[in-house]
Amino acid sequence: MVYITLFISALVSATLFPLGSEAILLYDLNEGYSALWLLTWATLGNTLGAVVNYILGYQGERFLEQKNLIDREKFLKFTKLFEKYGGYSLLLSWLPLVGDFFTLAGGIARYPFLNFFLLVLVAKFGRYLALTISWYFY
Repeated sequence: MVYITLFISALVSATLFPLGSEAILLYDLNEGYSALWLLTWATLGNTLGAVVNYILGYQGERFLEQKNLIDREKFLKFTKLFEKYGGYSLLLSWLPLVGDFFTLAGGIARYPFLNFFLLVLVAKFGRYLALTISWYFY
C-alpha cells in the first residue's frame, strides 16, 4: 500500500494539481521501505503524471484556457522557452510548479512522444535519485 500511495501522490503532483510527493518519499525512506522500490514507483508515477500533461497539451489547450486552468501569459512564456530549447527543456520537468508547464508545452508543440517520455523519465528519476541519495547522507 505504501508504494501505491507514493505512486498516486507522484502521479498527481506531476499534473497541474499542486501536490508534493517528495515528503512522502522521504517519510517512506525513513520508515525503512525499499529505496529501490520507492524510487521506481515515484519515478513511474511522476512520469505518467507528466504524460497526462502532455496529453492535455496535445488535445486540450483551448479547453484548459477556457476553464482558467492555465495562465495564458505564463504559459506563453514556457511555450516560447520550449520552442527555443526544444526537448532539452523537458529535462527541467522535475522543477516544482514550472516543470508542469514544460510538459504541457511539449504536448502543444506536438513533440515526439517517445523523446518526450525518455527525457521526462530521466529528469524525474534524477530528482528522486538525488532526494534518495541525500536522505542516505543526511
